[in-house]
Amino acid sequence: MTDTTPLPAAVEDDRFGDILVELTGDHGEKLVVSGERIPRVVLTRAPGVAADDHIAIGTRDPRHLTLTVDGREATIKPGKGKLRRRSYRVDVRCAGTSYRLVPDSIPSSRLLRDGKRVGDFSSGGDGRVLAEWREGAEPEPLDAAIAYALAAAFGTGGQPMWMMLVETVSEFLP
Repeated sequence: MTDTTPLPAAVEDDRFGDILVELTGDHGEKLVVSGERIPRVVLTRAPGVAADDHIAIGTRDPRHLTLTVDGREATIKPGKGKLRRRSYRVDVRCAGTSYRLVPDSIPSSRLLRDGKRVGDFSSGGDGRVLAEWREGAEPEPLDAAIAYALAAAFGTGGQPMWMMLVETVSEFLP
């Protein structure tokens, strides 16, 4: 990442209209998701915390992240992002609702609201997020705002553990 402010990424969501994802500040210190039909979400990395270039928001450490939804604080707990695909999950508690964005394939992650699947998301780390809402899930504006913010900030998808092990072993072979 550079010290310049990237252009915002605008997405047209089938259910929630235009959604704007903005990553601003030095090395992506602040991510803002907004739209006419969703609450405004702001995810901020604490000042002075070294940025990991592999993560848009720069860290997975919950001690250095603040999440607000329409100005009200929410709890965010990203997994450590190690070997297992599930370790890349991100949990959020907001307005009495639990959310989890968890990888379920190489390119995409699923959003769970109180344990029920609401939609599938993919993001290549450039701020653009693609959403596919589950039939019959009845997604709410808060679901969209949280999902777009998490997918843009932490990315989506992950390789299965066996594939990661094969890649690691192949690096040591002549």
